[in-house]
Amino acid sequence: MRTLLLLVLGLPGFAATALAAESFTVQSSHLTDEKAVFATVESRDVVPARTRIGGTIASLTVREGDEVQAGQVIGVVADEKLGLRIQALDAEINGLKSQLAQAEVDLGRAQALAKGGAVSRQQLDQAATAAQVAASSLKARQAERALAQQQLAEGQIQAPTGGRVLAVPLTIGSVVMPGDAVATVAAKDFVLRLRVPERATGFLKAGETVRVDGRDLGVAGAQFGTVTLVYPRIDDGNVVADADIKGLGDYFVGQRIEVWIPAGERHSFVIPSHLIETRFGLDYVHRRAPDGAVMAIPIQRGRDFPTPNMPDGIEVLSGLSAGDVLVSR
Repeated sequence: MRTLLLLVLGLPGFAATALAAESFTVQSSHLTDEKAVFATVESRDVVPARTRIGGTIASLTVREGDEVQAGQVIGVVADEKLGLRIQALDAEINGLKSQLAQAEVDLGRAQALAKGGAVSRQQLDQAATAAQVAASSLKARQAERALAQQQLAEGQIQAPTGGRVLAVPLTIGSVVMPGDAVATVAAKDFVLRLRVPERATGFLKAGETVRVDGRDLGVAGAQFGTVTLVYPRIDDGNVVADADIKGLGDYFVGQRIEVWIPAGERHSFVIPSHLIETRFGLDYVHRRAPDGAVMAIPIQRGRDFPTPNMPDGIEVLSGLSAGDVLVSR
């Protein structure tokens, strides 16, 4: 059995695989210094839900914090005058229908008598005109009723976009005018809004990568995002920028989160943290010499430097050189 194991270990392919799995070659990395700033969770769009007619709020179906869908009815504005106007128009329409029916009967009688020469051409034209006027009056009143009915339907207050209700400043019974805001809705497309001192404008650009501690998002490891927009203005000595990072949907709008942004560039060494062994307060790594001997050497540990390709990366300030081969023990 021992002979068979030695033969397997002696295979070139197996030895190369084992060496690649256990060793790490130190290389100089182009690092970006980071600066910690605070950002707030904001919605790209904060839209008010407005009334389309004036009146009194008869119902409200949402409150702060509720989730709504685009077009969802969140309240109703009632205007009693619209109901009374519709009733008046209904009565007027019924009267015009009777007038039109009588005018059509008179026109038919005049047409029958005109064939026998009993009525003049003028009387026939008058009967036709009366029928047309009655029909036009009926259509006009029906159009007015449709307009009033549409105004009544516009009393429904609809959510302008899907998202979370931030504020409902009015209550049932409040008197509103057309265009008054009944609720404020934040769209679900949340971003991190950064406020960075203006001296950092040279480093903060659209497309730059920013980092957030995963614990702030309730996940393990660092999370990375991208700066999508740098606003072309200085606000109270700060540059305002937006960054996209996944996992912000359950946060409160306005909540503060620590974000690491680029603040310069330099060269250094970054190695995986599992290659570092701490003994009696000192940090060591195991370096393989060209002759195959492995020796523990002390290093000076820097700060954590996770990257998308090395989530457990740690910067080493001294003790290593480019080309050193480190092995895990």
